[in-house]
Amino acid sequence: MGGFRQFILRGNVVELAVAVVIGAAFGAVVQALVKDIVTPIIAAFGGAPDFSGIYFTINGSKFLIGDFINAVVAFLLIALVVYYFVVLPVNRLMAPQKGETPPPAPATRECPECLSKIPLAARRCAFCTAEVAAIA
Repeated sequence: MGGFRQFILRGNVVELAVAVVIGAAFGAVVQALVKDIVTPIIAAFGGAPDFSGIYFTINGSKFLIGDFINAVVAFLLIALVVYYFVVLPVNRLMAPQKGETPPPAPATRECPECLSKIPLAARRCAFCTAEVAAIA
């Protein structure tokens, strides 16, 4: 029982649960915004009072194309809001921490005679004893 309690109270699980609840609430708000405000404005230019009223029928089956359009618009608005109000600010905050460091300078070089790895400051190869030019 202690292991389960430790699992449930871990930071990641609690943060994920909060994120899911907030995300669901945010999704409902955006869905209402799209259905009650955005689609009537767009539909006003198209002549229909609301997208949800748009449908077609084939062999008695009703296809609610307007509800699908509402869902697509809601998805695009959610994606837009998440990108501009979450992703971009986080990327701006993380940019200084993502600064790439240059690769470290090599500590060895190849001997021109035997192609073994030798220290940069070496004047003689430890493997074949050939003299090598010193690097400044």
